[in-house]
Amino acid sequence: MGPNIPISRSDTVDLSVRNAYERGVTADLKSPQQLRLNFRRAPSYSSAEFSVGASNRDAVSRIQAWRHWHNGSLALIGPESSGKTHLARMWSESVGAKICRSDALDPLAAPDGPLVLEDVDQGAHAELLFYCLNRAAQSNTPLLLTGRTLPSTWPADLPDLRSRLNALQVAELLPPDDDVLTDSLRSFFKSRNIRPAEDIYPYLVARMHRSISAAQDLVDRLDEAADALGRPISKALAREVLGADIENLDLFDG
Repeated sequence: MGPNIPISRSDTVDLSVRNAYERGVTADLKSPQQLRLNFRRAPSYSSAEFSVGASNRDAVSRIQAWRHWHNGSLALIGPESSGKTHLARMWSESVGAKICRSDALDPLAAPDGPLVLEDVDQGAHAELLFYCLNRAAQSNTPLLLTGRTLPSTWPADLPDLRSRLNALQVAELLPPDDDVLTDSLRSFFKSRNIRPAEDIYPYLVARMHRSISAAQDLVDRLDEAADALGRPISKALAREVLGADIENLDLFDG
């Protein structure tokens, strides 16, 4: 995990619950059928909530060495929900970079200073991309680009742009390993003030889809099921919640 620094959270309360309180209605918190306070925080991109493991350690090291990027640019690539946005926003905070979608900018109005261009593989203004890459190389203004695939596969109509993309230094995020998934689950449970037994973590990691968003979704589903059924979060409850996700796996160990 990253350094222990304060985390800013933006929790929201379910509108129906708030309306009930405004009408003077009091819910019996002992009954799972009653309205519940549904605390859900906005996504946090704090370094304290970014878990470093074998799947991302090399990419983290390359991001941290931004002063030594070849020609001032780096491509951060990885599959969906591998942590690209989180890591890019951590870097932007540390260097004061602006974050922009590469397809949503006026090519003549690129922001000054360090810059993050997101989802370049989904299509970018060729002139904008060419300009930003040249600026990074000539004026030592760092440029971080993100995408799901290697830069050599990104669309490029300009021949000179293609050669620059092919020459980009790359940091690759792999699908999260067991340690990263475990830390992510632990963080999501903590955000809901839940502290399940330790044996649930290896049980979940062995059966869940391997992405950070899947970890968040699984914790949400477990919390909602525990509340609805009036039961603690356990491996037995997890088996029921995972349902079809594991019905064909010979992994039932009680």
